[in-house]
Amino acid sequence: MSMVNPLKQDRGGQLFLALLLLAMVLVPVLNLTLPASSPFHISTYTVTLLGKYLAFALLAIAVDLAWGYLGILSLGHGAFFALGGYAMGMYLMRQIGERGVYGNPLLPDFMVFLNWDSLPWFWHGFDMFWFALLMVMLVPGLLAFVFGWFAFRSRVTGVYLSIITQALTYALMLAFFRNEMGFGGNNGLTDFKDILGFNLQDDTTRIALFITTAVMLAVGYIACRAIVVSRLGKVAVAIRDAEDRTRFVGYRVEYVKLAIFTFSAVLAGIAGALYVPQVGIINPGEFSPLNSIEIVIWVAVGGRATLYGAAAGAIMVNYGKSYFTAALPEVWLFALGALFVLVTLFLPKGVIGLLNRRRAES
Repeated sequence: MSMVNPLKQDRGGQLFLALLLLAMVLVPVLNLTLPASSPFHISTYTVTLLGKYLAFALLAIAVDLAWGYLGILSLGHGAFFALGGYAMGMYLMRQIGERGVYGNPLLPDFMVFLNWDSLPWFWHGFDMFWFALLMVMLVPGLLAFVFGWFAFRSRVTGVYLSIITQALTYALMLAFFRNEMGFGGNNGLTDFKDILGFNLQDDTTRIALFITTAVMLAVGYIACRAIVVSRLGKVAVAIRDAEDRTRFVGYRVEYVKLAIFTFSAVLAGIAGALYVPQVGIINPGEFSPLNSIEIVIWVAVGGRATLYGAAAGAIMVNYGKSYFTAALPEVWLFALGALFVLVTLFLPKGVIGLLNRRRAES
């Protein structure tokens, strides 16, 4: 990739990173230094909610990289997100030890309940944080690489590729629901105690997780932006706009697709790993095809092929989801569907596209 400054001529990205830095400073200060009676105090619950939104923003950026700049409408990124989350969840479960309900120092509670007599081979190593981090990136990345190798070499594109990615997600959901898979079945992994020796319920730990998520979101944005402005990113856009012509010129289209799709999956896995310790649970429901469709809606609402717009869309839609599911839970799915229809018809470039158009007209 070229050495071009990824943030050069990226006013939207610069503003996004500035707001992110501001949040990293203000949120801890308003949470830890102000009393709960202060109108400016931010509760620990809100800190956790904001951290979850930032994890979703990183996931949205990963999807936008593949969809907005490469033209791959993936309905399977929820699977990569969930796999990263399960890898982190397995580490957190191994940290419980004798503090579990059954007091078994080696086996998680659900394994004791199901009368397992030994730890499955694929759980070994997850007592080490570095190994868990490696699996957070390796498992989603390897799945994306294998899937992409066969799909892209076979020249599967368009709606057919979207359907296959959704089928992959659904198959994984069904598999993880089975108790014999060794991932907690329907209940998933939960009851986490600490991470790296720090109590997950402490306010300072919650703040640390929020800051870590914000930092990773910034790093993920800059990395994706660096790809976009590089030669690889320019070839990706050419593939998106005219794949056959790009192939005719001499580029190995399948290799470009494979590289960007795999990197996007790794980012989604990291987002999942950041999400799990903050919400305290990971279960097969995260593999639901509906979740992957929601991610696409976040990107569409914010603005496809902008990166920062995708992140903004994720935060806006999930804020709306938090409000509607609390105030009017039966309305949320209808509101989400209506939002997608309205954006498709009237805001094809999302909210960011609308703002850019108004700025150009003024």
